[in-house]
Order: sequence, then structure tokens, then C-alpha cells
Amino acid sequence: MLGSASLQFSLHHVDASSSARSGLLKVPHGIVETPAFMPVGTQGTVKAVTPRELAESGTSIILANTYHLALRPGSDIVRDAGGLHRFMAWDGPILTDSGGFQVFSLATLNKIDDEGVSFRSHIDGSSMHLTPERSIEIQNDLSADIIMAFDQCPPATADRSIIAEAVARTARWAERSVAAHGRDDQALFGIVQGGLHEDLRFLSAGQITALGFPGYAIGGVSLGETPLEMRRVVRAVAPLLPFEKPRYVMGVGRPSDIVHMVGSGMDLFDCVMPTRHARNASLFTRSGLLKMRNFSLARDYRPVEPGCPCYTCRTFSRAYLRHLYSRNEMLAGILGTIHNLTFFQGLMSDLREAIRTDRYAEFGASYREGEPLEVD
Repeated sequence: MLGSASLQFSLHHVDASSSARSGLLKVPHGIVETPAFMPVGTQGTVKAVTPRELAESGTSIILANTYHLALRPGSDIVRDAGGLHRFMAWDGPILTDSGGFQVFSLATLNKIDDEGVSFRSHIDGSSMHLTPERSIEIQNDLSADIIMAFDQCPPATADRSIIAEAVARTARWAERSVAAHGRDDQALFGIVQGGLHEDLRFLSAGQITALGFPGYAIGGVSLGETPLEMRRVVRAVAPLLPFEKPRYVMGVGRPSDIVHMVGSGMDLFDCVMPTRHARNASLFTRSGLLKMRNFSLARDYRPVEPGCPCYTCRTFSRAYLRHLYSRNEMLAGILGTIHNLTFFQGLMSDLREAIRTDRYAEFGASYREGEPLEVD
């Protein structure tokens, strides 16, 4: 069971000069205009903001992490609370990842085989076992609108033999994820792996799309490769995914990468970048990244971004925010996160408008010219 009936995706316009597309994604908890960016709510919360502030930033859909919520508080507690929407008081759409990325990146890995992954928790070292069936069970408990098939996610720069084995295993685990999914109110997406190897990506895309998922993701990017390599992979894989279904690039959040990948025909993105950068005193503007502890801002009484509609920019100056960050005040991260989330959602809104008016190429060129290639 794939939950296809719970998701409706309609494309409204494709840009005349690119593959950029705008559309509407309808799921049980609401409607998402695409292309869309999903802030990451790792522990059932987007760090430093309330659900109301999250909605006010323009956010329509968020991502939550299966691995972390299974460890704490436990998916059964979330289930008994009425599901993640009710537990965290967010009534908009939610997508949950499969837990695969966190298992391979955070946990101490003991064993991986066709059955699943045995590992030790990064929190207390306790032994755990995650299989496709268990991943789907946890996501069923969480009751997200969109859930992900369990996959093996090696670094993009891993040896080809390791990536080839992960492609084969991801296909087998996708079939088991489909068989384990028992809810028709959750749409199950498949994930394409293959690292930087286009032939392996083509193989994986064929295997995963053959299963008829209601949506597809490109996984295994933004994991050590260069931006140009990552963009090349996405550009190659996007046309292999069904045109009429939503396409999601996992873990990509640098604004210039988002702009580029929208032009390749991708619809959904997620990343911790706006929230993590905000907590680390880095705020996004159209002119680049502001380092909020810089002495040059001590007497800068302008808002972070003139014209930005967020509460932070309407109310506070760069000088005040620098003061908060320099003193490690809790309010700094809150106000910075409000701004960064609003910036990202404003970028997506501008992209959607550029697509609708066949101005994507003009918008993309001007945006990339104004943004530093590297964000540190």
C-alpha cells in the first residue's frame, strides 16, 4: 500500500526556458505550493521557534526525523498522543524521513545486511535494530502526511562497490517498505541512490520508479561532494523521475543550490541550514551572509534585510542583534531563526512567481550572481 490516494499533485506551469515547475501538493493536513522548502524539526520541533512563528514565516510543510523521535520520546508515545501533528501542535503537512541517513551518519554501526542495520544509539550506546518494516512502523506511529522508504545512504564519495551494493539493497528495502506500509492516509515516497555515478543513478531510478510510488526523492547528495558534482547528479536524475509526480532532493538547503535544482525540475527541499546558521550568528540576505558577531555591525541600525517582512527585521536593528549574539542571549537565536526561515520562504515564493511568469532564467542568473558560492 502506497497511500497514493492521500496525495494529489498538480503542475500548474512549467517555465518556458527551463525545467522549473510550479504546482500544488495536497495532503491530508493541507496544501503546499511548490517548489517548497521544508524546515527540519529534528526532535518534533523546529528549533527556536513556535509553530505560530513557523507559520508566520511562510512555512507550509516541515520535516521530522524518524531516528531521533524513535529514540526520544519513542514513537509509541507520539502515537498515543494522537500523532506528531497533535503532539507538537503543528497542523500543517509533515514529511518524515526513514531514519536511514541518521543511522549511517550518527550511530555507531555494528552490522548492515539485507535484513537491516544493527547499531548503537548515539545518545546512550544502547543496541538497536532498524529494518524497512520497523522504519515504516515508526513512521506510521508518527502519522506524517508523507513518509519515506528505508534506504541505505552511503557518502557520495564512497567507493563505487559500496555505492553499487547500496543501490541494490535500497531497491530490495523499497519493496519491503511498500509491503509493510499499511495506512492509506500517508503517501510513501521512494528514494533514488547511486552516488556520483550516473549509470548507478539510472539503474536505481529504474528500480525505484518501477514500484509506482506517489512521489520520489534523490538521496545521497550533499554528503561530501562539490556543489557542481551535486548539481550534475540532480540534473541527470530529475528527468528519470515521473513528470507528473513530486520530486524531492533530500538534505539540500544552500540557496544557490535550491535555485539551480528548481531549474532542473525539482519540487521539494529540506535542510537544517537556516536554523543552524541562525543559532551560529549567520543570517541570510540577498547580498550574502551576515556574520552577526562582526564588529562592523556594532553601530549598524538598519534591519538585517531592508524590506524583509519578518518580525525581526520590522522590529530590531543589526546592532541590537549583534549585541544579543555577542552576549550569547537566547533571544539571538530566536530572532535569527525567524529571519532566516522568512528569507528561505521568501526565496521559494519568488521562485514560484518567476516560474509562473516565465522569468526563471532571469531570476536564477541574478540571484546566483549576488550570492557567495560558499556558505560557511
